Amino acid sequence: MTFGAHRARKRFGQHWLVDAAVLDRIVAAAGIVPGDRVLEVGPGRGALTERLLATPLAALLAVELDRDLVVGLRSAFGVDPRFQLIEGDVLAVPLPPAEVEPPRKVVANIPYNITGPLLERLVGRLDRPVFPPYERLVLLVQQEVGERIRALPGSSAYSALSVRLQLLARCSAICAVPPRCFTPPPKVMSEVILLEPLPPEQLLPPDSARRVEALLRRCFAARRKMLRNSLAGLLPEAQLADLAAAAGVQLTQRPQELAPERWLALAMGFQRLGLAMPDAEAVGSSVALP
Repeated sequence: MTFGAHRARKRFGQHWLVDAAVLDRIVAAAGIVPGDRVLEVGPGRGALTERLLATPLAALLAVELDRDLVVGLRSAFGVDPRFQLIEGDVLAVPLPPAEVEPPRKVVANIPYNITGPLLERLVGRLDRPVFPPYERLVLLVQQEVGERIRALPGSSAYSALSVRLQLLARCSAICAVPPRCFTPPPKVMSEVILLEPLPPEQLLPPDSARRVEALLRRCFAARRKMLRNSLAGLLPEAQLADLAAAAGVQLTQRPQELAPERWLALAMGFQRLGLAMPDAEAVGSSVALP
């Protein structure tokens, strides 16, 4: 079966990037050097795969769910010894397979309906980051999600997701991608983002991570409320004010106004007092999209 005879399948969220300039920007953002091993998620009809194999990478591991596309990919690239293809769901298959040396970079045109779970698979959670971390991930995502990931405090896009990802990785935008760059064109704007996971020594200890997550869930559940109201009941009012001041936080602020380091400072304040955050042990600090 040829790629040209294959119709995009809505259930797989298939929108193939065909714009040469954007494809080249993605490859450039990956910063591939000799010896790199790369994971490509959703190679589709191979437009990006072809460009990746034109770089000096040492190995390309691709994961594709659509069995018809797998046939075309193997036909097109199977003769290259650096190319290995796994047929299956990227959320379920072992990454990497036991016999494969782990890739250190990721390039992915993410189906928008699995963005949250795939981010968690590739980056991890606050209390359970992927180890060892990938060096960098170049991801094509819905623009709204990209904006939320890299949003700054005070922005309308700033959310609990912003805090989680920014405590796990450095996040930046590469380029906007309009619908005309795809076939078939999606109904939304897209964006290429770069995630550079923080080294393990800069990540939160699990207990601190769970406390940050508990605070995020409690406060962003009512993002219009002042922190004074969201945190009411955890401590006497005067003690809560002292804790917040020590963390560089004003209780008149709202959740979207606090930088990631301020959330950590708040969590550490509760930890120093030996207070258990409600649900701190039960919550999973997911990067999934709320």
